[in-house]
Amino acid sequence: MKEKDYLALLAKREIQPTAIRILVLQAMLKAGRSVSLLDLENVLDTVDKSSIFRTITLFLSHHLIHSIDDGTGSFKYAVCSASCSCEVNDLHTHFHCESCNKTFCFQNIPTPVVQVPEGFTLNSINYVLKGLCPECAAKDKQKQNFKTQ
Repeated sequence: MKEKDYLALLAKREIQPTAIRILVLQAMLKAGRSVSLLDLENVLDTVDKSSIFRTITLFLSHHLIHSIDDGTGSFKYAVCSASCSCEVNDLHTHFHCESCNKTFCFQNIPTPVVQVPEGFTLNSINYVLKGLCPECAAKDKQKQNFKTQ
């Protein structure tokens, strides 16, 4: 992506561009998967941690990114699709690899919406599948083949 593309993404969500905001957005998109705050701090090691946190908070409030509770105790964050407004009908399934601890967005697998009893209001759904990603599954298979030889 070019800088004008990052600027367009920020503008669409009415976020004023700054060098830090562009760097954080760029790092998230380059990762190609969801990232934790620690992941961003490691990639952007010259950027103040509080600046990264404030940027993530701003991005969440403007629905540029969404947060994922994958059960690891550390939230992950991913850039929303262009049409996402972070409402229940925009939610999608996530996959957490139990080997490498990466969490992936499955945009084409919608989150099942359940009917809640009258009087309850559904604001979000957290639907996380857990297992092995293709890379870790291949390593695991290779390890299993090595043991049987």
